[in-house]
Amino acid sequence: MLLIYCPYCEEERSELEFRSGGDAHIARPTNIAEISDEEFEAYFFLRDNPKGVIFERWRHIHGCGRFFNAARDTVSDRFLTTYKAGEPKPNLDAAPETSATVETYEALEGAAQ
Repeated sequence: MLLIYCPYCEEERSELEFRSGGDAHIARPTNIAEISDEEFEAYFFLRDNPKGVIFERWRHIHGCGRFFNAARDTVSDRFLTTYKAGEPKPNLDAAPETSATVETYEALEGAAQ
């Protein structure tokens, strides 16, 4: 089980309390009624699925109920940092982590031996 840090509650909670909200930092078209069908499709449906670090929106549904952003590594499923909605993307080379190392059930089980 993952522990995710909520920047509003300022604590780590179980992944079961959160829901993913898709990609973060997507710019909405200024006048959506005037864009072409292809532009609408690209904005609304098409998303990259890179291997590595991605920026996502998350919601703490069983806590404060607020949306926040997170930088997560899709390979290790490790959350690198979380930050409040509306804040710019952090510089991951210089940013300190806002949460402790992610612990999983399997890692804890192996340490118990």
